[in-house]
Amino acid sequence: MKVESRSIEYIPPEERHGKASDLFPIWFGANMHITTLVTGALPITLGLNLFWSLVAIVIGTLIGAIFMASHSAQGPQLGIPQMIQSRAQFGVIGAIFPLFLVMFVYFGYFASSGLLAAQTLSSLTSMDQTYSILILNAICFAVTIFGYQFIHKMQKVLSWTTLVAYFIATILVFQLSIPAGSWNVGHVNIAQFLLAISMVATWQLAYAPYVADYSRYLPVTTPTSYTFWYSYAGTAIGTVWMMSLGAILTTAIPKFLDNSGSNLAHLFGKFAIIMFLVILFGQLAINVFNLYGAFMSTITTIEPFMKLKVTAKVRVIMIFAVTVIGTILCLLGKSNFLSFFLNFIFFMSYFLIPWTAINLVDYYLLRHGKYNVKDIFDPNGQYGKVNMITCIAFLLSILAEIPFINASFYVGPFAKAFDGADLAWAVGLVVPAVSYYYPMKKKLNSSQTNLEAQENIS
Repeated sequence: MKVESRSIEYIPPEERHGKASDLFPIWFGANMHITTLVTGALPITLGLNLFWSLVAIVIGTLIGAIFMASHSAQGPQLGIPQMIQSRAQFGVIGAIFPLFLVMFVYFGYFASSGLLAAQTLSSLTSMDQTYSILILNAICFAVTIFGYQFIHKMQKVLSWTTLVAYFIATILVFQLSIPAGSWNVGHVNIAQFLLAISMVATWQLAYAPYVADYSRYLPVTTPTSYTFWYSYAGTAIGTVWMMSLGAILTTAIPKFLDNSGSNLAHLFGKFAIIMFLVILFGQLAINVFNLYGAFMSTITTIEPFMKLKVTAKVRVIMIFAVTVIGTILCLLGKSNFLSFFLNFIFFMSYFLIPWTAINLVDYYLLRHGKYNVKDIFDPNGQYGKVNMITCIAFLLSILAEIPFINASFYVGPFAKAFDGADLAWAVGLVVPAVSYYYPMKKKLNSSQTNLEAQENIS
């Protein structure tokens, strides 16, 4: 298997390959793991019963996947990674601002998925959890070095493996006894329900900063609708399936979340070892995604300041560095995983949602997918070093979200007024979309007018 030679640069037409349907197993497999399952348990921990938890999971997934798949559709058209494309909105230097925030997404999910994998391995082997973390992260490091092609092949294997394993698991789960009242539709706490939808939608939004990284090698002739729907279907089906299992298991098995991997595997009785291996494979696969994304973001951050040639040696060094950082976070968070994970999801949503709104408004409503890729890599090009319109809109939207936040670390005045309902996600979509669209449209129209005037003079 050859190590990937490309990093953040444009993929030329002659190197494009594959078809849109390849994206389905990528994003189906990306959700078929214990971290997704545990996320599905969170609505139950908020206080919702099983019925309303499942409704929140379906609604949150269907909404969040729209944004995720809309980002994926950019890949074949531009041939560059998602966060590099953000330079067209923020400026070549200004894009470092959201990049730092996105790095927290990668490391947070790497730590949480790594902790669940280590917990599962320790249950299987009685190995100390610290050693489990080190061994599993070392494997992720080795796989990530090979890059795009190897990850695609690994995800195809994972998709078929998990499809069979979790189909059997689903049959076993539906045989469990569910407490009375779990399916009661007569009463729902609206605040908890909205909060659960926000958490589930954030799961999809967490893919947005790197989803186009896995579609950028597709031929430019790939229909946008194909890229969108294969990505959407893969992520939505995998997410709803796994999160629903998580909600049901948490309802049916007392203290299921204390050791989710082990509790799930033991449903298979004497065949538990098979499920243990499937769980470990799934966790390794998603953490390879996280490491690959962290590596790409690191390169994107450094590139404007030093024209770094990403040789095989540089690739190994940088992936090793991000692995070390992620491993440290794993070790720090192992004693209070659930609290760490819950707060992490809440915190990141307040930054991811405004970023995705700005990016999609720019791509679909303002520029209609037409960008000068060469200038995206040039601080002196048409996108400039820093776009103050974008940076102000981004900061303004984050400030606007604060009064609507309902999290363990802070509850805003509007959240209190609405009985605890967290509406920050809605604010984080509307405010940046409006505050970016109108000033940027005016700027683009002015630039076009000036360009036409210069052409008339010449």
